[in-house]
Amino acid sequence: MKPTNRNYRATFIVDNRGKEDTVEQIIDGVKKEIAALGGSVSAVDNIGKKDFIRVTDRKLTGAPYVHVDFSAPAEAPAQLKEKLRLNSSVYRTFIVSA
Repeated sequence: MKPTNRNYRATFIVDNRGKEDTVEQIIDGVKKEIAALGGSVSAVDNIGKKDFIRVTDRKLTGAPYVHVDFSAPAEAPAQLKEKLRLNSSVYRTFIVSA
Protein backbone atom coordinates (compact mmCIF):
# COMPACT_ATOMS: atom_id res chain seq x y z
CA MET A 1 0.00 0.00 0.00
CA LYS A 2 1.37 3.40 -1.01
CA PRO A 3 1.66 5.91 1.85
CA THR A 4 -0.24 9.15 1.40
CA ASN A 5 1.79 12.24 0.71
CA ARG A 6 1.45 15.46 2.62
CA ASN A 7 2.27 18.98 1.45
CA TYR A 8 5.17 20.84 3.01
CA ARG A 9 6.95 24.17 2.62
CA ALA A 10 10.63 24.20 3.40
CA THR A 11 12.77 27.29 3.81
CA PHE A 12 16.48 26.83 3.29
CA ILE A 13 19.23 29.28 4.15
CA VAL A 14 22.03 28.59 1.70
CA ASP A 15 25.70 29.12 2.58
CA ASN A 16 27.84 29.13 -0.55
CA ARG A 17 30.78 31.08 0.84
CA GLY A 18 34.05 29.84 -0.62
CA LYS A 19 32.29 27.32 -2.87
CA GLU A 20 31.95 27.28 -6.62
CA ASP A 21 28.35 26.02 -6.44
CA THR A 22 25.63 28.54 -7.17
CA VAL A 23 22.41 28.70 -5.18
CA GLU A 24 20.58 26.96 -8.04
CA GLN A 25 23.05 24.06 -8.01
CA ILE A 26 22.68 23.64 -4.26
CA ILE A 27 18.87 23.66 -4.54
CA ASP A 28 19.07 21.08 -7.34
CA GLY A 29 20.92 18.85 -4.86
CA VAL A 30 18.19 19.45 -2.27
CA LYS A 31 15.53 18.56 -4.87
CA LYS A 32 17.36 15.28 -5.54
CA GLU A 33 17.33 14.54 -1.80
CA ILE A 34 13.56 15.16 -1.68
CA ALA A 35 13.05 12.85 -4.68
CA ALA A 36 15.17 10.15 -3.02
CA LEU A 37 12.81 10.25 -0.02
CA GLY A 38 9.79 9.66 -2.26
CA GLY A 39 8.70 13.29 -2.56
CA SER A 40 8.05 15.59 -5.48
CA VAL A 41 8.85 19.30 -5.69
CA SER A 42 6.01 21.52 -6.91
CA ALA A 43 7.54 25.02 -6.63
CA VAL A 44 10.85 26.74 -5.89
CA ASP A 45 11.05 30.41 -4.94
CA ASN A 46 14.48 32.01 -4.59
CA ILE A 47 13.84 34.99 -2.29
CA GLY A 48 17.39 36.31 -2.45
CA LYS A 49 19.88 37.39 0.17
CA LYS A 50 18.54 38.70 3.46
CA ASP A 51 20.37 39.93 6.54
CA PHE A 52 19.97 37.96 9.75
CA ILE A 53 18.26 39.59 12.70
CA ARG A 54 20.37 37.59 15.15
CA VAL A 55 23.88 37.00 13.89
CA THR A 56 25.46 33.81 15.27
CA ASP A 57 28.58 33.98 13.07
CA ARG A 58 30.26 37.34 12.53
CA LYS A 59 31.55 36.18 9.15
CA LEU A 60 28.01 35.34 7.97
CA THR A 61 25.63 38.24 8.53
CA GLY A 62 23.19 37.29 5.77
CA ALA A 63 22.54 34.57 3.22
CA PRO A 64 20.18 33.60 0.36
CA TYR A 65 16.78 32.23 1.37
CA VAL A 66 14.90 29.71 -0.78
CA HIS A 67 11.33 28.39 -0.36
CA VAL A 68 10.61 24.89 -1.70
CA ASP A 69 7.05 23.51 -1.82
CA PHE A 70 6.92 19.72 -2.00
CA SER A 71 4.77 16.72 -1.20
CA ALA A 72 6.21 13.67 0.54
CA PRO A 73 5.36 10.94 3.05
CA ALA A 74 4.99 11.95 6.70
CA GLU A 75 8.44 10.74 7.76
CA ALA A 76 10.26 12.61 4.97
CA PRO A 77 10.73 16.01 6.71
CA ALA A 78 12.66 14.50 9.63
CA GLN A 79 14.79 12.42 7.26
CA LEU A 80 15.42 15.44 5.03
CA LYS A 81 16.53 17.58 7.98
CA GLU A 82 18.90 14.84 9.09
CA LYS A 83 20.45 14.49 5.63
CA LEU A 84 20.83 18.25 5.17
CA ARG A 85 22.31 18.67 8.64
CA LEU A 86 25.44 17.05 7.24
CA ASN A 87 25.45 19.30 4.13
CA SER A 88 27.67 22.34 4.69
CA SER A 89 26.01 24.25 1.84
CA VAL A 90 22.66 24.39 3.66
CA TYR A 91 23.05 26.63 6.70
CA ARG A 92 19.53 26.19 8.16
CA THR A 93 16.41 24.22 7.30
CA PHE A 94 12.82 25.00 8.35
CA ILE A 95 9.99 22.69 7.28
CA VAL A 96 6.30 23.30 7.98
CA SER A 97 3.20 21.44 6.90
CA ALA A 98 1.27 23.37 4.27
